Amino acid sequence: MSRWEAILFDFDGVLADSEPVHHACWAEALAPHGIDLDWETYRNHCVGLSDRDLVDFVAARAGKEADADRLWEEYPRKQELFRQRVLAQPPISLEVIRLLDSLDGYKLALVSSTSRAELEPVLYRAGILERFQTLVCSEDVTAFKPDPEPYRLAAARLGVHRALVVEDSEAGLASGRAAGFEVLHIPEAGRMPELVRAKLMANFR
Repeated sequence: MSRWEAILFDFDGVLADSEPVHHACWAEALAPHGIDLDWETYRNHCVGLSDRDLVDFVAARAGKEADADRLWEEYPRKQELFRQRVLAQPPISLEVIRLLDSLDGYKLALVSSTSRAELEPVLYRAGILERFQTLVCSEDVTAFKPDPEPYRLAAARLGVHRALVVEDSEAGLASGRAAGFEVLHIPEAGRMPELVRAKLMANFR
């Protein structure tokens, strides 16, 4: 018998190799304001942040804290850019879809700091939206990762007490641990199915 009732997945960098797409969209949306968001800065400091926290970080780094609210007005444009690009080329691999198909014995949730408007079209296009019993998105919580609220809410909605959290960012891993769950670190999205399968197999040995 598995020691987990549910598996709670992050989205960006776990289910989808989408961080480069988010970066490109933010860089394009912020460039007219004189913000140069390079990939290294995004990868090292922005992965795992909520969108608003990302904007606040970028504004502070550029010495434009007073302009943070004005920069935030670019968020709808960033969302539309992301929607167009991921629908044109979904960043969810066939191996990920096969993994989700094999997890019938577990309740599944998606727990992300990304908005529902960005996530649902991608999941629907990939044919995996219905595989999740619940989605916890940015608008569902008042405190973002590394706070435990997102993972606690997902577990409460599923009615479970024992869950495996699958995450790539330090903020996400800290959130899962603080919620009282075991966590699995995913160093790169392409390895997620392999690492989840190995973790589940080890559980039954």
